[in-house]
Amino acid sequence: MRHRMVRESGGRSQEPREWNAERSGPDGPGGQDRFAGQEEFSRRTLAAVDFPVYGVAGPTGRGEALAAFETCGGELRWVEVQVGDWTTAAGPYVTVRTYRPGADGCEVLPELEDVVEDERDRVYEQLGIDEGDGPGQVRALREWITVDGEYCAIEVHEDRPVASGGSGSAGQVWAGRLRVGGQAVTVCGRGLPPGRVELGGIGDFECYLRGRTELLRDLASRRARYVPVEERELPPAVGLEAHRELIAQSIAEAAAIEAQVRVGRTPRLPRGLRGDVCAERWETAVRQQMRLATETREEAAAAVTSMVNHLNRLSQQTHWLVGTPEGEAAVEEVVRYTVFASEVASLPAQRAWEQLWRERPGGGGEGAWEEQRLVEQLWLSAWEQWRAGRG
Repeated sequence: MRHRMVRESGGRSQEPREWNAERSGPDGPGGQDRFAGQEEFSRRTLAAVDFPVYGVAGPTGRGEALAAFETCGGELRWVEVQVGDWTTAAGPYVTVRTYRPGADGCEVLPELEDVVEDERDRVYEQLGIDEGDGPGQVRALREWITVDGEYCAIEVHEDRPVASGGSGSAGQVWAGRLRVGGQAVTVCGRGLPPGRVELGGIGDFECYLRGRTELLRDLASRRARYVPVEERELPPAVGLEAHRELIAQSIAEAAAIEAQVRVGRTPRLPRGLRGDVCAERWETAVRQQMRLATETREEAAAAVTSMVNHLNRLSQQTHWLVGTPEGEAAVEEVVRYTVFASEVASLPAQRAWEQLWRERPGGGGEGAWEEQRLVEQLWLSAWEQWRAGRG
């Protein structure tokens, strides 16, 4: 079980955000008790730590906070602390994650490239700053940092956004890993070079626990000012354009993830496809579906969800949906069927998808999955017949 610092989410609006229900902020009913309870839980967990945990001894000097920890079967697997100015992308800001001895022998530790991307995600989610998707201009370095006053070698992955033009340190993030007494320690930083970081063992976690609580309250205060997309006044949609734009966005998301998997990278949604712009696009399509199809919000959201999944799956199963005239025609027919239940030429494929979507297995064993595969073949065959009928 992983216990992470609560971070603002840039997820899509149809995915539940637990903080949408917390708009009363830290001073709302139970707010103080919630933070106090979280702090006490973390305090009890860290009191049981039975391996050395490292933090930054210098030179950042402020902003100490517990960032995250992970337990499995009641055993603490790793602890991560942060220090520095988290409110600006300029930093300086450093995180240090200390693993239980022997962890790197029984589990795969995150690649340093992913550690860098996690830091860029943090800046995007907490500060709303998009530093671009990696990799940018990268260098592999060997540096020396001090641990309890002793020099230790560290292999460093440095990444600078391409948009920075290779000059200065704007957006530069680095991550490195070293071994200290049989333990793996991962360090990530911005705003200062690796060679200036000094690590030391943490003897007392109190300042980190208080820092975590202060940070949580700060983030909760920011969230209290957040207006859920469902309550915002949005520009009126014109015709079916909102549906088309949402489909284009969704297919781009799926293609981006597939491309990352193909080259062996950890799949993550590009930051440019997250956030409020995408959430508002989804909300606009749902509102237009409600208006044009005379549906309730629940019905409209279900219809839009089915439409998006239909075309996402079709783009993954075929080669012709994206960038071809017949692909554009297929999108148009799916949209018109979703909104108006039109007697489109691809009606058999539309009805086959409704069955496929309605009967998607939530369990049921091998028999249910086999039936799903048969229905999927009928759906794909219906689309191929539609293509053949177009001449």
